[in-house]
Amino acid sequence: MSKERENRIKDILKEALREKFKKYNPEPASMPFHTRLLGKDRMALFSFIHSLNTNFGTTIFEPIAVELSKNAFQSVNKQADAGSRISEYAQREIQNIIDEISAAHIKPDKNKETERIRKVCAKGEMHKVKLTKIDICLERNGEKFFFDIKTAKPNKGSFREYKRTLLEWTAAELSINPKAKINTLIAIPYNPYAPKPYDRWTMAGMLDLQNELKVAEEFWDFLGGEKTYQSLLKSFEEVGIELREEIDEYFRKFTK
Repeated sequence: MSKERENRIKDILKEALREKFKKYNPEPASMPFHTRLLGKDRMALFSFIHSLNTNFGTTIFEPIAVELSKNAFQSVNKQADAGSRISEYAQREIQNIIDEISAAHIKPDKNKETERIRKVCAKGEMHKVKLTKIDICLERNGEKFFFDIKTAKPNKGSFREYKRTLLEWTAAELSINPKAKINTLIAIPYNPYAPKPYDRWTMAGMLDLQNELKVAEEFWDFLGGEKTYQSLLKSFEEVGIELREEIDEYFRKFTK
């Protein structure tokens, strides 16, 4: 990662934290036992971290992903529209694919699923749909990559809906251009099980792990090149050290 890009990423982090400090108010819920045991400042920090986690993806991961992708991709966008129309036959095919995978009649296979949808992407009436926004939308040499950034430990019950989102994005894009080269993927920004491998088996039932999932290094290095993930962790650490006094000072006011 170039020094210039590293500095821009650090600026994104600093701006996101300082903006959070400006707007943050600890939750009013009374927790008298916790507060007396741990102190107001620690409880405020706990509440702050919880609040930060809820929008870490949109305020930090997404803008950083955009910054990292600028060199390797011709088109880079966040929170992009996935399209507004899917053919009635494509909708049926999506449901068929999900039902067949859920019943274990077929294994997830991204390439085969895409071709099944491609064959019917313009058949029947075109239905207006409201699709999930694409967190990160990339294009390189005519090939598109749509990413849905998820939490590090997604709920197992949500995988079916993740799959539907990926298939619907595919169908919407193919309705615009039936010959499009389209990849739709789930991104997990870091591995909560490290240094052990990411526990992928929970997703194996619905996702094609090779073609629909990128975790930690796979995701960040795909965006920014080899060793981007390690450089990114270093940048986070350096910003934390640089802002330590500022962060400590902010939480000192909660001791009063």
